[in-house]
Amino acid sequence: MQRIVAEVLACAVFVALTGTAQVKKIQAEKSGTSITYHLVHPLHKIDGVSKDVECIAEIDPTAKAISAVAVSVDVTTFDSDNSNRDSHAMEVIDAIDYPEAIFKSAHVEKRGDSLFATGQLTFHGVTHDVVIAARPDWSSSQVSLSGAFSILLSEFTIERPSLLMIPVEDTLRFTLTVLFKLS
Repeated sequence: MQRIVAEVLACAVFVALTGTAQVKKIQAEKSGTSITYHLVHPLHKIDGVSKDVECIAEIDPTAKAISAVAVSVDVTTFDSDNSNRDSHAMEVIDAIDYPEAIFKSAHVEKRGDSLFATGQLTFHGVTHDVVIAARPDWSSSQVSLSGAFSILLSEFTIERPSLLMIPVEDTLRFTLTVLFKLS
């Protein structure tokens, strides 16, 4: 019995030493990370950008794999190049009461050249499941992700803003770029 236990322990130690993934928690580089929203009104399209994005991921650089991701953005940092519009947007989304939008993945799946992070987005005090699709670009020193996802304003209990009594589309699209230094 002791011999069997010793052999199992020896195998476990061997597997632990040789088969362990090199997963690291890595904070995204602010200088290469941003989120842009795309809002459509029948009369024009609006883009707002935030470069004040916090993102951390569990990354195995050797396997070129990402197993988890969490993202947080202060909604007051989005800039659409129109301060009046930005102020009105902050009123519409109750930014004083809900200053952050937070995504936490529950699962990250690789399909072909793309990653799909399934998780929960909390925005305007409401949490819904979302899937963020992204394409990684790996090098020996970094990985950058370019991704996108959409939400419905109505699902997050946000009243759609109107211009000339015509509301914006219910769909709010996001694109993101995230940069992680691997060393």
